[in-house]
Parts: sequence; C-alpha cells; structure tokens
Amino acid sequence: MDRMLYIAAADAHRVEEAQAVHAHNLANVSTDGYRSEFSQALTKAVEGPGYQARDYGLMHSPGFDHSPGTFRETGRNMDIAIVGEGFLAVQMPDGSEGFTRDGALRIDNFGRLVTIEGYEVQGGSGPIALPEFEKIVLGNDGSVTIRPLGQGADTLVQLDNLKLVNPNTADLVKTPAGVFARKDGVVENFDPEVSIASGVLESSNVNPVGEMIEILSLARQFELEVKLMQTAQENDEAATSLVRMG
Repeated sequence: MDRMLYIAAADAHRVEEAQAVHAHNLANVSTDGYRSEFSQALTKAVEGPGYQARDYGLMHSPGFDHSPGTFRETGRNMDIAIVGEGFLAVQMPDGSEGFTRDGALRIDNFGRLVTIEGYEVQGGSGPIALPEFEKIVLGNDGSVTIRPLGQGADTLVQLDNLKLVNPNTADLVKTPAGVFARKDGVVENFDPEVSIASGVLESSNVNPVGEMIEILSLARQFELEVKLMQTAQENDEAATSLVRMG
C-alpha cells in the first residue's frame, strides 16, 4: 500500500483537530473573558528507508491569544472587568487556584462571592464570604466594601480585597473547566498593579469572521486530503490490475 494513503489520512486527522479548535473558539464568541486558542500546522518527516520526499502533517496548539476583549457596560455593580493585563483568582472545586477574566460575580446561597460558573472568588485569606448587606462596592483596586444590613448610608465597611494577579501567561494552561491555572501549581501573589472597572464586563476576544475564514480554509484542505486518499486507492487498484495481467 502506498504510504501516501497513510500520510493523507494523518493530514486529514490534523485538519479535523484544527477545525475543532476554531469551532470551539467560534462557539465561545459570546463568552465573557474568553481567550481564543491558536492552532498551528507542523510537519514531521516520514521515517524509514528510501529517499525522504514526504512529511506527516501535525496540529499543535502553541497557546492562547491574551489580547483584551472590548468592554461593555452592564450597569450591574457586581460585574467587573480586568483593566489591562491580569486575572481574578478563584478557588476550584478541588481546592486549586484558577484564573479567570470573566467578572460576572454573584453571591451564592451561602453568602460566598462566586463567579457565574460557581467558582469561589479568592480574597486576602481565602474565598470571600459576605454577611448580609444592603449595598456592595467593588473598588478599582479590588477592595470589597459593603453597607451592612440596617446601617446608614455613611456606614461602609471594607471586608476584603479581590485577589488580582498577573502571572506570566507562558506559565499557564487552560483547564477542562475553562479557567487558566499555573502549570506548576504554584499559588500566585497579589499584584497591586492590576486594577478593575466595575459595572462592565469584558467580551470574548474571538474574531468571528477570522474564525469562519479559518474553518472554511480547513474544510478545503480536508477535501484535498480526501482526494489524495482516493487517488492512492485508485493507484493501488491500478497496480493490482497490472499484476494480475502479468
């Protein structure tokens, strides 16, 4: 069997993997704080005897696009967006630390400050829990201030600070939960240079037009690989016919 068939099949599989990456990006075009994933085509020489004339096509994801998305006003004082670089630290269900740019925060039934996915927002000494309050203010520096229930308008109490961090993005991986985490699992320190804006959310940085163009281009590549597989099959059938004639 001509090795062209295996090479074309491997390339077709690589195209499918790349399509999955871009389809996932496109599906998250409306996900607040989402960072689009890159896909990159690589080649690997076919090992074995004979003249080196063919290469396998491989798909590699070199990382994520960490450029900021656009801000949109929501008018909700518990919606925040990271200004510039940085992340909001959250506690994952397994106790590890994660990082997100999705700032749609809420209070759960236990009085804990959580993200829209339910991850607990980290503060100075762990997850932030709030007593009953009449008003909450999230300051640009990450301060969490409330007006306790039944108190006057001038009675404000700062309870904690959002844990705002700025890890090196090269040290991050994306978890199955959709948030980032350090590859080495090291806990990040507060970064006083990271600030937030309240009453706004950061949109996904996915370029839907660009993703559609990539998907269409990959579809054409997939068709080419299928044609190559068909050609390999036709060549094999022709060779078999010649052998029978001999």
